[in-house]
Amino acid sequence: MIRDPSAHDGIVELRADAEVRTLLADAGLPVADLDGPDAPTLFGMRRAGVLVAVVGVERHGAAGLLRSLAVAPDARGLGFAGILVYAAEHWAADQGIATLYLLTQTAEAFFARRGYLRLARERAPPAIAATTQFAGLCPGTAAFMAKALPAPRRRPGRP
Repeated sequence: MIRDPSAHDGIVELRADAEVRTLLADAGLPVADLDGPDAPTLFGMRRAGVLVAVVGVERHGAAGLLRSLAVAPDARGLGFAGILVYAAEHWAADQGIATLYLLTQTAEAFFARRGYLRLARERAPPAIAATTQFAGLCPGTAAFMAKALPAPRRRPGRP
C-alpha cells in the first residue's frame, strides 16, 4: 500500500508516448510492441505530475496479458505497483477477460503474493502464445504465470 495517500495523482489511461517508453526502457522492459493492433491498454500513476508507474493489459478474447509493469526507482516500495496491478485486474475483468497471464524475470514473488500461479509455458492459450511478448520479446527463462479473474462487476442499472 502507498504509505502516504496523497503521494499520487490517481490512475489514468496512457498513450505509449515518450514518457511511458522512457520509464519502460529504463526498467529494461520492451517498448517495440507498444503500437499496432495488439497494443496494450496502458495505465499509469503520477506523483506531482511526473509519471512514476505504468502497467499494460493486452486483450486477446477471454485471455489477457498483463505486461509492462514498471515503477520509477525513486517511487519503488511505496505501493504503486500493487495498486496498478489491482486496477488493471478490475479493468480486465470488466472487459470480459477471464484470466490474466504474464511473463516475468524479476517479479515472480510479487505476483505470487497477488494470487498468480506459475504455469508451464506449454499451457499458454494459443492467443497468448502468439503474442510478441511470449513468442520473442521475453526470454524463455521468464516465469509464466496466470490468475483467474472474478466475473465482471455489475454496474448500476445494467443486468
